[in-house]
Amino acid sequence: QGQLRLRRILHDMSDGPAPYSLTGRLDGSRPILLASPHSGTHLPADFLANSRLDTHSLRRIEDAHVGALLGPAAATGLPLLEATHSRTVIDLNRAEDELDPSMFAGAVTGTPNISDRVRRGYGLFPRVAAPNQPIHLARLPAETGAARIERLHRPWHRAIGQGLAQAAARHGHALLLDVHSMPRLDGNHPATLVLGDRHGRSAAPNLVGWLEAAFTARGLKVARNAPYAGGHTTERHAAPDGGIHCVQLEFDRTLYMDTATLRPHGGFQPLAALIADVLAALEPVLPALGLGRQLPFAAE
Repeated sequence: QGQLRLRRILHDMSDGPAPYSLTGRLDGSRPILLASPHSGTHLPADFLANSRLDTHSLRRIEDAHVGALLGPAAATGLPLLEATHSRTVIDLNRAEDELDPSMFAGAVTGTPNISDRVRRGYGLFPRVAAPNQPIHLARLPAETGAARIERLHRPWHRAIGQGLAQAAARHGHALLLDVHSMPRLDGNHPATLVLGDRHGRSAAPNLVGWLEAAFTARGLKVARNAPYAGGHTTERHAAPDGGIHCVQLEFDRTLYMDTATLRPHGGFQPLAALIADVLAALEPVLPALGLGRQLPFAAE
């Protein structure tokens, strides 16, 4: 009976948008892949019917307009994957097991990973849109969660994995830039960009150092790994020894939009152009940064 319900839900979901939109070609012709997992806006009718919050409140959890912010870079031919569905529906930067079973009516498959993010309400299926702002009126059917994983989460990560593998096979290296926006950080002169490489585990130091220097030279204040070191995407797809590198970028959203209205302001186009400029400069120097597959030393 559960499988029948799952198939029915999957059939109903097929009427909505595809799991992601793709700008450019995901064929490995370019060594850099851009991803925006949190800028999708689609809210299915069944989701809205079970929501306590209005659409504007739900959208506050999104990385609004990040896909558009990457538009000038994608216009040069760099492939860009952008999620179509809102982060409140499913968070593509979480593992499949990183969920709160108390949100569901019925048993979820597998053993849930109750991480700190899940405890705070920001797991695979967010429980809150902001502190003290619960999203759902009632528990979700377990089959609904399984259907979202099958319909949205798995195709997203399958596309990333395939794109990176093809780029690495073609160029000897591949780079995923997983792009997000963040609330303004605390302090008098906070960082406006945080580069996350899982404390050196998801990307070559030369690469992250180059990105830090390039963005700093163009006026941004850059920090590494604090408070964002990278999420499930960088952990899942990075394989630096195999030539596949992943860096998470968190841009201060006040650089490009009004955080109350969620509307872009005059800083949007300059930041979009800055990002495109950095990536245009990065691509030709990638071979010199030592990103290729690291072969073990032969025994003498």
